[in-house]
Amino acid sequence: MTEATPAFLETAIRAALVLVSGLCVLCSYRVIRGPTDPDRVVALDAIATNVVAIAVLFALLTDRGLFVTVSLVLAIIGFIATVAVAKFVTEGEVIE
Repeated sequence: MTEATPAFLETAIRAALVLVSGLCVLCSYRVIRGPTDPDRVVALDAIATNVVAIAVLFALLTDRGLFVTVSLVLAIIGFIATVAVAKFVTEGEVIE
């Protein structure tokens, strides 16, 4: 963070990183235990969203714009993966 950044903002970003990381752990439990396949798909999508949030928060913490670009790519890949898995769960195949 830059010198002008208040200490409470850095503390808030670090707390958000811990919180979002904990949410990833909880979602991974749902992926493993899941009771149904749609539950697993939603949990995987939530993990992808949380990873994007972690990348953006890390970009804010380190003042590196590269992580914002990485988060955009991760969001696109997560969306495509979610659509593909959802189509597989509902129809049995991804590409017809």
